Amino acid sequence: MTSLALMRPGEAMVVPNLAAGADRSDDLDLPGMNRYAAAWDALVAEADEPAPFFTRQVIGAHAAHGMAPDVRFVAAWSGARIVALLPYRPRGGRLGLVSRAACAWSSPFAPCSTPLVATDDIAGHVALLLDAVAVRADRLWHLPHLATESRTGLALIEEARRRGWPHAVIGRFARPVLDRRADYETYAAELPAGRRKDTGRRWRRLREQGEVALASATQGESLREAVTCFLELEAAGWKGAQGTAFASRPEMAAFAHDLFRDGPGPVGAMADTLTLDGRTIAASLALVCRGTAYLLKTAYDERHARFAPGLLLEDAIVRRFHSPPLTEPFARRLNSAATTATPLDELYPDREAIGDLIVATDPSMSQAALDAIVGRETLRRESIRRAKEFYWRMRSDA
Repeated sequence: MTSLALMRPGEAMVVPNLAAGADRSDDLDLPGMNRYAAAWDALVAEADEPAPFFTRQVIGAHAAHGMAPDVRFVAAWSGARIVALLPYRPRGGRLGLVSRAACAWSSPFAPCSTPLVATDDIAGHVALLLDAVAVRADRLWHLPHLATESRTGLALIEEARRRGWPHAVIGRFARPVLDRRADYETYAAELPAGRRKDTGRRWRRLREQGEVALASATQGESLREAVTCFLELEAAGWKGAQGTAFASRPEMAAFAHDLFRDGPGPVGAMADTLTLDGRTIAASLALVCRGTAYLLKTAYDERHARFAPGLLLEDAIVRRFHSPPLTEPFARRLNSAATTATPLDELYPDREAIGDLIVATDPSMSQAALDAIVGRETLRRESIRRAKEFYWRMRSDA
C-alpha cells in the first residue's frame, strides 16, 4: 500500500502563487499537504527542532497503514515558504474524560509534538501559526510531549501568554539525551563508577561466550535485514508472548519496515545490531534527522539477559557516536525518545524538558476554567498510572 506522503520531493508538487512576503495559512488534509512536498521538506531542513516526526516520511508511513486516518495540517506561509507546521487531529482527544480538544498528531512511534518552525524568525512564525490556530473550530488544543524549553516551545508558551490565552503545562518530565563529547572517554568519565565497571564486566563476560560484533545499516537490503532481526527478537520475547510485538500482526510488521527504511527526504533510518557468533542478540532502530538520532526501539535475546545485551548495544552505539571521523558523525545528539523511565536514564547524562501544553483559544474561557480541566486530566492520568501498577504487580505475583 503506497501513501501519497511517500512521494519523492517535488512529485505532484504545487508551488503557491504568492507575492513575496505575503502571509497566509492553510488547513489541509494529507493529500492536500502532499501537493507542497518540496516546501514541506524545505521546512524540515530549516526548522528549529530537528525532529523527524512531523515529516512526510513518518506521517506517510503511519497513513499507509491506517494509523493516521484523520490527520490535518495547520500550515503558516510566508511567501512561497511554509514557515510553521502543526499536524493535528480535530477534536482528537479528551481532557479529563469530558472536554474535547484538538490534539497535535502523535503516536507511540512519534513521541514529540513540537511544531516545525523555521529558525529565521521563531517568534514571528509562531505568531503566524497561532493566528491560524485561533480561527479553527476547535477552541481547546493539546500538544503532548512538547519540548517545552526548546526555542519553539518557549515561543509557543510566550505567545499564548501574550495573547491572554489560558494555558498550562502538565506531565512534565526530563527525557534522556546525549550531546556528543570530545571522545568516549570524556563521556564515560561522567558516568557513575559502578555503571562503568558493570558495563566493562558484561562486555568481558559476553566476549568469553564467542565472537562479538556490531553492525550498522542505513540503507538497502542490510537495513531491511536488520529490521527483520529486530522483529524476530521482539517477537521471541515478552512482547511476543503478550501479543504486543510488531510481528504479532502482519500489518504492524509491514509498518515497521515502512517506517525504518531508506528513501528520499530529510529523514534517514538506522539499525544497529549486536551479534554473538553471527547470531543477533540485540537490535536497535532509530530515525535520524539533521544530526539527531532518535532511538525509538530496542529488542534483545532474553536467553542472554544476564549479559544485558540491550544495554551493551546502547553502549556500542555511544562508542560509535564518539568515534572518528568526528567532522562528519552520523549524529551530534542521541535522543532516547522516551515517554517513561528507560535504561538510557543511566547512560545519557543530558536531559530535554518535555511536557504537555494545553491552550484555550476560546475568549470566553478563563484561566480558572482551564485549570479545572487540567485538574481533572491530572487525576485521570494518575488513576491510569495506579491501575497499571496494580496490573503489573498482580501479574508478577501470579
